[in-house]
Amino acid sequence: MKALFKNGYIYIYESRMFRRSDVLVEDGIIKGVFEPGEVLEYDKEIDLCGKYLMPGLVDIHTHGRGGHDFNFIDDKAVALMRRSYAEAGTTTVMATLASAELTELYHSAEVIGRHRTSDNGLATLAGIHLEGRYLNPKRRGAHNPDLLAPLDPDELEKLAGAMMPLPLHVSAAFELDEGYKFLDRAVKLGATCSLAHSDATYDEAVGAVAHGVKSFTHTYNAMRPIHHREPGNMIASLLSDDAYSEFICDGEHSHPAMIELAYRAKNHDKIVLITDSLEAAGCPDGEYSIAGLPVYVKNGRAVNSEGALAGSTLDLFTAVKNFMRFTGATLEETIPMATANPATLIGIDGKCGFIKTGCRADFITLDDKENITLGDVYIGGEKI
Repeated sequence: MKALFKNGYIYIYESRMFRRSDVLVEDGIIKGVFEPGEVLEYDKEIDLCGKYLMPGLVDIHTHGRGGHDFNFIDDKAVALMRRSYAEAGTTTVMATLASAELTELYHSAEVIGRHRTSDNGLATLAGIHLEGRYLNPKRRGAHNPDLLAPLDPDELEKLAGAMMPLPLHVSAAFELDEGYKFLDRAVKLGATCSLAHSDATYDEAVGAVAHGVKSFTHTYNAMRPIHHREPGNMIASLLSDDAYSEFICDGEHSHPAMIELAYRAKNHDKIVLITDSLEAAGCPDGEYSIAGLPVYVKNGRAVNSEGALAGSTLDLFTAVKNFMRFTGATLEETIPMATANPATLIGIDGKCGFIKTGCRADFITLDDKENITLGDVYIGGEKI
């Protein structure tokens, strides 16, 4: 089945602009972007009526949504979560697992693996983000200290065997990795790696990037504080031209001025917006959990029993709008930070994050660029 999306403004990554174009989709895959009026063969026409069409959002760091947590899931819960993500405009997700017992991680990996296909109306689970066990106790944040573990390459290889061939993204405190044995094994296994919950000095962080670390997990949060004589891993994150930097743009995890600082200092192609959402995302205030620990949500702010921030209730579409509001960035500048950049970091840029030939036809529409509201969501070219 061929469908032509026409009479709309399409986001073109290369020019960072919306352009009047047509998009041809066949069996859920983009076949090309064409000038309006080109003679094309297709079975049905989708009239965008002058709306703006951009790629579906890609969240590479989210623990849950809609009342469900990836650490504690079954098949029914996964389907409900995938629908909830899609309805919020996020069409691709890296299922993120917090610190847990190995048996729990194996179970989650098994369930997630059964849902790796792209299905109509449901966000795609692109892979697994392992953010747990291998963290620095000094910067553990809301993670259970009893579930942290040494950076053991053999243990990681067994876990990776259960999680792959899904793409695997590993967040760890690599300053604890003696001789980079854990990092070397992760890279050899094909995982991308991120410095996370880390007390690394500036030099240690720079060294980890030089050795293969590709990103910094939720920059500013669970990191060594900045000092003018020891800038720490926060400054390494902002100054690195080689590594990506994640940011949670909810106004709680980081002051808007710190987000503006990142916008001014960091290469925009290396900024990745995330939610770090927990199961309370998309739900009313109340008591929830993350990886089995209680979390209390009031006015959308999630904290654990110690008063520490414990994930967010953010959705990625709101994060995009917040980033624009905090920094003055344009929509065109910001879109890649929640689409192309995370997809490229994880290595799934041939499948999602762009409106280009070969990618899934996962789109969201906007009525206009001034009052940005989420319109229609398409998964594989079909409106949900």
